[in-house]
Amino acid sequence: MAKPKPAPLPAGTVVGGYQVLRKLASGGFGVVYLAEDGEGRRVAIKEYLPASLAEREPGELLPRVRPDKQALYRLGLKSFFEEGRALAQISHPSVVAVLNFLRENETVYMVMNHLQGDTLQEFIVTARELKRDKVFRESSIRSLFDEILRGLRIVHQHKMLHLDIKPANIFITEDNKAVLLDFGAAREVLSKEGPFIRPMYTPGFASPEMYKRDGALGPWTDLYAIGACLYACMHGTPPPDAPQRLDKDRLGLSLSRMRNVYSDNLIEVIEWCMALDPLSRPQSVFALQKELTRETERRYTRLSFTERLKLQIESLRSGSLS
Repeated sequence: MAKPKPAPLPAGTVVGGYQVLRKLASGGFGVVYLAEDGEGRRVAIKEYLPASLAEREPGELLPRVRPDKQALYRLGLKSFFEEGRALAQISHPSVVAVLNFLRENETVYMVMNHLQGDTLQEFIVTARELKRDKVFRESSIRSLFDEILRGLRIVHQHKMLHLDIKPANIFITEDNKAVLLDFGAAREVLSKEGPFIRPMYTPGFASPEMYKRDGALGPWTDLYAIGACLYACMHGTPPPDAPQRLDKDRLGLSLSRMRNVYSDNLIEVIEWCMALDPLSRPQSVFALQKELTRETERRYTRLSFTERLKLQIESLRSGSLS
């Protein structure tokens, strides 16, 4: 039987002058609430509340942490607080704005802008249900990820990594702006050595090094996830996960099905980002931006008879590739 998640704060609870209206979402590291400040402006508040370390009964405010998990809980708490402080220094339209961060109820809260719109994941699911040949037009994909990469570049310049980029963490606002959400897995691993909590990875979007205890994480790790998001925008489903690819890599075969629908250049960008060897990927956001904004060589190569035959044989052997 699965362990129950810690109960969210009750509606009406006041934290640091913000009144909680309702829970918006919950994940492995915390709970996000819709709240409003003293002047009635709506905000989103993320509470550090790792389900694997803390418990809380309905109606309670304080998390309960077992003595043997206190050290790990406090390590995560410190990291979450430092993350909030670092994000509060970033002002970019493609990175969710952190307005405030505070300690209360033996935990930490991060106060952010409340955005109106939908996640990229919701757009992909809708397009898939409509059975469209293309989830997005190529021009839309390039424009969307140009925005996201501008924000991610600033994040990396602040010596931070996101480490959980996926369509569910990319938000499309009602005025068509793309915003990176949920830095719950972000860690300052570029400039800080020592122990830290590994993020909870998302299969398909997590790079091979995230599955290794001693894997070297860097900008290339986030760029693998960017490539996986590009794949999802084209294919409508997540790519094969890293352990599966290390066993038998079918990514190239899956991408070949997208030829004549998307340009050779965009397909090559995904292959570059999602190289299993970190050194074979773009090493900086700038390098990827430069390639993604290229307007030349938009060739659309049709599958050869041999490639089509290989696809049919592979599909019969493994069922559906998607």
